[in-house]
Amino acid sequence: MAKLTAADVEKRISDYEAKAAKISRRIIVCGGTGCVANGSLKVRDALVEELKKAGQTVEVDLEHDSADHIHPGSAYVSKSGCQGFCQMGPLVRIEPDGIIYTKVRPEDALEIVQETILKHGVIERLLYMNPSDGKRYKGEHEIPFYSRQHRLVLANCTIEPDSIGEYFHKKGYLAAIKAYTQMTPEEVCAEMEESGLRGRGGGGFPTGRKWKFTLASPGPKKYVICNGDEGDPGAYMDRSILEANPHAVIEGMMIAAYAIGATEGWFYIRAEYPLAVERLEKAIKACKKNRLLGNNIMGTDFCFNIDIRLGAGAFVCGEETALIHSIEGKRGTPRPRPPYPTDKGLWGKPSCVNNVETLGNVASIILKGADWFASFGTETSKGTKVFALTGQVEHSGLIEVPMGTTINEIVNEIGGGVPNGKKLKAVQTGGPSGGVIPLEYLDLPVCYEELKKVGSIMGSGGMIVIDDTQDMVSLANFYLDFTVDESCGKCAPCRIGGKQMLLLLEKINKGKGTRADIEELRKIAHAMQKASLCGLGQTAPNPVLSTLKFYENEYLAKVEPNEKK
Repeated sequence: MAKLTAADVEKRISDYEAKAAKISRRIIVCGGTGCVANGSLKVRDALVEELKKAGQTVEVDLEHDSADHIHPGSAYVSKSGCQGFCQMGPLVRIEPDGIIYTKVRPEDALEIVQETILKHGVIERLLYMNPSDGKRYKGEHEIPFYSRQHRLVLANCTIEPDSIGEYFHKKGYLAAIKAYTQMTPEEVCAEMEESGLRGRGGGGFPTGRKWKFTLASPGPKKYVICNGDEGDPGAYMDRSILEANPHAVIEGMMIAAYAIGATEGWFYIRAEYPLAVERLEKAIKACKKNRLLGNNIMGTDFCFNIDIRLGAGAFVCGEETALIHSIEGKRGTPRPRPPYPTDKGLWGKPSCVNNVETLGNVASIILKGADWFASFGTETSKGTKVFALTGQVEHSGLIEVPMGTTINEIVNEIGGGVPNGKKLKAVQTGGPSGGVIPLEYLDLPVCYEELKKVGSIMGSGGMIVIDDTQDMVSLANFYLDFTVDESCGKCAPCRIGGKQMLLLLEKINKGKGTRADIEELRKIAHAMQKASLCGLGQTAPNPVLSTLKFYENEYLAKVEPNEKK
């Protein structure tokens, strides 16, 4: 098979630029799950129809046409992945005008074509209106939700996810070529370690160190696994990254495979993510067609292929050993460690498990250098973090900020604060495994160490805003009910302890509890943290312990009337 070189990729970049140069306007319709569910693809179809009625030449796919076949002055209508501003969707971007239209409906297509595409005007009613000052903002650089973010992983969320050409245009796969042809596996591992990238799936283990451990493990067969099994309520970071830019994650996986000596890669994605799976399948197919996967990649001796395994939605399968069991066709339950997967993982072979966001950072680090990535974030938490900002906040959506950004900046400046005249009470991070952070920690920097100090965790990136109407005992009850239901039942501390805690919480919530029940809650929670087999059981008590720490008065208010009887 012919060798694929950096020169080949540069040629494809120039070919795509030649196509793009003939486009007068690009109309990008958000094609993330949320916007699609809200009718964005119907908006796209309506825009294409109205453009044609207006006599415009319309392109809907630059992938298969050469520059010679594209009419100068054409309008290119494409979809993207999730653009982040979910509450304002469906979103339509007009480039190069820098316009973002919000809450667009198919019936708006005629006006967009007539006023913006043909007359270069702006439709004020479709622009984002900031509720705090009543002003309307035209583009990303003006809208506070976007302007206060710093996007690395989400930088290319507006490209057409089904087009490998657009990814090439964004310097895609140059990092893999650099790693394969200019670096040794040891040098790739060292670069990742120097960058300070830590696992974004919740554990925060240094990525480069994990790669080095797997590289050092003996054996002719190794695996690299992408963990796309995010299951936290309200979390959709990994799903959105896969929907928007699957090639970035594939490239990260290719580099990881080269670094550790893996010949096979597995994507483990929950079946509830059909759009992410569909786009990933198309991307893998395009990579094989373009000789980026398979045998003797880029003319080297290295061979690597990727497959997909769908998960049934078990929360515990986010834990790497349970995930591995599931890929093997077994029941998804964790096992004791050591041995760690880096020594004995999938089918007993050394395996490296990284989550979607982690792998989404890899190509940029290799291309731009460890120092570039380490320039973002804090001393011990480098880079940026993607969060799904949800709950009682004015603007929910997908955001990306440097590590160390404060809760106040995220909730009030990016999220626009708590709506409807209510007040902020707390923020939940880390999903059902995390803890609540009260108002007095509003200026807490969001990073691994600082969150741990207040009894919470980073988790995979769920962040839920809680207003002053929320009863915290009921909130703890909700999360514990979830983790008890999702427990695999393999170990007694989680299986029995979680259930006993839930019974006590329900008793307290019904006004039948006592102070002794509160103390029993603490006792069982600490036992679960120490004795549970995996991260699910070890962190399941966090919502209870954190609400007890900061809102014990709400627990006491429920038990004291009962004790006076």
